[in-house]
Amino acid sequence: MAEREKFGSITVAIMAFAGSAIGLGNIWRFPYVTGENGGGLFVLLFCVFTLILAIPIFIAESVIGRKSGASCIGAVRKLTDKKFWRLFGMLSVITPVFIAGYYCVVGGWSLDFLIKSLAFSFSRTSPEEAGALFPAFMASSWKPLVMFTGFLALTALIPAFGIKSGIELFNKISIPILFAVIVAVAIFSISLPDAEKGAAYLLEPDWSKFSWRTCAAAAGQSFYSLSLGMGIIITYSSYVDRKEDLPVTAVGTAVAGLIFSLIAGLAILPAVFSAGISPSAGPGLIFETLPYIFSKMGAEQAWISSAVAILFFLSVLVAALTSSISLIEVGISYLIEEHGLSRIKACACCFAFCWVLGAVCIFDMDIFSIFDHFSSDFLIIINGLLGALFVGWVMKKSEVRDEITSSGTMPGAGKAFPFLYAAIRFFAPVLILLILLTGFIK
Repeated sequence: MAEREKFGSITVAIMAFAGSAIGLGNIWRFPYVTGENGGGLFVLLFCVFTLILAIPIFIAESVIGRKSGASCIGAVRKLTDKKFWRLFGMLSVITPVFIAGYYCVVGGWSLDFLIKSLAFSFSRTSPEEAGALFPAFMASSWKPLVMFTGFLALTALIPAFGIKSGIELFNKISIPILFAVIVAVAIFSISLPDAEKGAAYLLEPDWSKFSWRTCAAAAGQSFYSLSLGMGIIITYSSYVDRKEDLPVTAVGTAVAGLIFSLIAGLAILPAVFSAGISPSAGPGLIFETLPYIFSKMGAEQAWISSAVAILFFLSVLVAALTSSISLIEVGISYLIEEHGLSRIKACACCFAFCWVLGAVCIFDMDIFSIFDHFSSDFLIIINGLLGALFVGWVMKKSEVRDEITSSGTMPGAGKAFPFLYAAIRFFAPVLILLILLTGFIK
């Protein structure tokens, strides 16, 4: 068997993990889910859950991936002979490919709106006409399917080149650009009339909005934003060298994800309030809001409006690609290792499966919403729970310590190990169960 490819350094590894985390989950999903769940309180809960729950789960999944050096199912099989846990391995493969099916539908939306921005569609129309572009696009019988197919083809093409020449190279180029663009858009957004209302909505907690449903949504978003419970961290960690520091990778990825989510919120929600659109408008929020703003700006500064629109929707497209690539890489890795397919054939198989799921969502958006909430509020949280239980109760403590401390070469990780292990073994499973139970009850 050929030697397994590795990421080139810890910086590259963090960029790869961040590329998965900093995607549509942050730039598309975070603003609209924040709008649906009351604003600032949801954001506060999201930050808390990321720090106290998502990081331990991230480390647990990293331990599984690097210790085994295999994809999800192979990882579980290598680390235990108990057949029950193969269910965890299988769920970790099915979940990300399932998510990719509907996720790439949104990627198709971003591709269409990038093309519209390149054609100066927003600066040439009235704000009302620009705001109606998304409903008109969604009402089309063929455009969403064509754009979805084009985006999915890009998603399958990049990992066909492998880890270093495909995924690693793409993330090295895209992540710094993505950060720069979203910061520029956020600066522009908070300068708009009434933008302070959107900023206050995002940053000021309203405790009257507290509910267990909001807690469950915030926990689900923290998992979604860090790609937890999707098999991605397990798969990517199998490409991480033994000399790298797993806790540093986890914290670095979590901090990058939090910062990007907050910047994305500042890029979107002030513009939402400036346009007079409800923040609870749902999945189409950014595609209805931003064209309206770009059109308004274009009335006086057409070239600046067009430039900002192109940069913004380019950033949305790049964000979508960094995450969709990581989603299907889990399935690709599984097909290569478990069924002996070449990387190109594995990419083609994942393309076909995701295309069928995405086409179903396009022809019935109610199914899209069901898929999104089922995956974020149930599937990935269940997988995160299973990952914590596997590392905390199935793997030997000495094996876990060896991975977290990189065979004792990371003194800082060694000092933190008792706390991390307790969080993985006890705290995280109990908290996840409480979130699941109260979420269902309410």
